[in-house]
Amino acid sequence: ARQARAQGLDVVTVGESPDADLRIHDLVLDGSTSTCRVFRAGTDLGELRLRIPGRHYVLDAVAALAMGLRLGFAFDALAEGLGRFTGTGRRMELKGEVAGIRVYDSYAHHPVEIRGDLEAARALAGEGRVVAAFQPHLVSRTRIFGEAMGVALGAADDVVVLDVYVAREDPDPSVTGRVVADAVPLPADRVAYVDGLDEAAHALAERARPGDLVITLGAGDITGVGPQVLDLLGGA
Repeated sequence: ARQARAQGLDVVTVGESPDADLRIHDLVLDGSTSTCRVFRAGTDLGELRLRIPGRHYVLDAVAALAMGLRLGFAFDALAEGLGRFTGTGRRMELKGEVAGIRVYDSYAHHPVEIRGDLEAARALAGEGRVVAAFQPHLVSRTRIFGEAMGVALGAADDVVVLDVYVAREDPDPSVTGRVVADAVPLPADRVAYVDGLDEAAHALAERARPGDLVITLGAGDITGVGPQVLDLLGGA
């Protein structure tokens, strides 16, 4: 931000840092809602209550709020509008619930996103467990971040890892989903490495029990696994 300002750019920073132009205070993640207070230059502008779980989505919302304030809109009107937003597809999207097991899908494909969505999933799960499936996206990204992806997945209780979804690049036999699976810091019986979507769906359905939250993560075709899991649970 300092470099941008030095170049004459108009910059507004948001976050929980004391240096942020719009600062988040008293953040509470409670189930499917996220609540915080927003301060500007030490002044409490008011409460922001979102119908979306997750710290990272709160930061996104406050960034949108900052733009609205810069355009001259009132805080209360902006907060009301953001409070009505219920999210978008593939961002902590509820796919359904069967037998007390909720199934979500999200586009997270970077370690920071994985960590953020699992934090949100934990808030949603309450006393239940978080059972996650992850499909790495791109060979190059997995080569660079594969181990970090695995470490981030350790925030779940059970993990299923698929092979790399290859797009825009040639496959590399030395870079597979195994890189991610081997880095998950959970006991071996709580981590599974599977070949395909069908196997992933069955692995999730076998691990999930009433009260759990199942979440599929990745930018590839793993988005189709959630409905399969619901079908399997419904037929159990």
